[in-house]
Amino acid sequence: MSINELRSITTFVRTAEFGSLSKAAEAQQISPQAASKALGQLEQHLGVRLFHRTTRSMSLTEEGQRFLEAVQPSLLGFQQALSAVRQSKDDLAGPLRLVGPRSVLQSVIGPVMDEYCRLYPEVQLDVQLDDRIGNWVEDRIDVGFRLGNSPQEGVVARRLFPMQLIICAAPSYLRKHGLPQSLYELSSHRCSAFRRASDGRVVPWRVRVGDNMQDQPVNPAFCTNDEGMELRAVLAGEVIGQLAAPTAAPLIRSGRLVPILLEHMADHYSLFVYYGSRAAQPARVRRFIDLAVDRLLDSADFVLSGKELAQANGAGLAAMRG
Repeated sequence: MSINELRSITTFVRTAEFGSLSKAAEAQQISPQAASKALGQLEQHLGVRLFHRTTRSMSLTEEGQRFLEAVQPSLLGFQQALSAVRQSKDDLAGPLRLVGPRSVLQSVIGPVMDEYCRLYPEVQLDVQLDDRIGNWVEDRIDVGFRLGNSPQEGVVARRLFPMQLIICAAPSYLRKHGLPQSLYELSSHRCSAFRRASDGRVVPWRVRVGDNMQDQPVNPAFCTNDEGMELRAVLAGEVIGQLAAPTAAPLIRSGRLVPILLEHMADHYSLFVYYGSRAAQPARVRRFIDLAVDRLLDSADFVLSGKELAQANGAGLAAMRG
């Protein structure tokens, strides 16, 4: 059934109920001319006359009465179904499906999810930690997070903050092994590397050289596919690591890690939140998106300023020498 057919049938039923085409038009918030046209199109489509018309009244023909008895229950059920869908769109209850990479979802999005659960306890969160880029539409994902823009059409992406990749070491490592002065000298240091779970490949560090970004292969003394294990090895002073700022920032601010080789820090990636069409979002989805943007957009918790990095570098090197 097309929308025009639905409008014509609705006009017919309302006219039969009110006994007036003008009252039927008013009930549907359309003009009398549009109502008359819709009714005429329906009669033409059916090939029968549905109403006896006079200048003062309208009454159903025998064919019109039979048609009313046939379509009125179906139209009522259809309208109830539309009303139920519209109501569910505004309900703050039901499932909310989230997806994001393991490296950021827990530390960055975790506090947002905790706050959302406190505000809207009737919503059931379904959270997937997934580093791959799946088909978000087929997977029925409501809200997702990833590093970089969405490659899929029909998905809205909003940038939250730049993802700094900072080369870090614990003060104990620097006291024991010294400070690398260049990327070249990393080859003689103990470094960590991340191994992709999807294909088992060791991921090279991504570094800035002048105005360009390039891969920096490392010969890892420690390799893992878990960010928590890598962080543990760096904090223990066993290796130098390249860590994302959401993980490294609080540890750099507390002095437990020292940022080094600052001129090679990469910040070309950004964290994005992605979701479907703004107009079609249920209330529970819109509220989560709004909360995530409010808490994470350009958040200083996850981005270190140039001044902070320089001060932390200087303080760490001073402590190492002292």
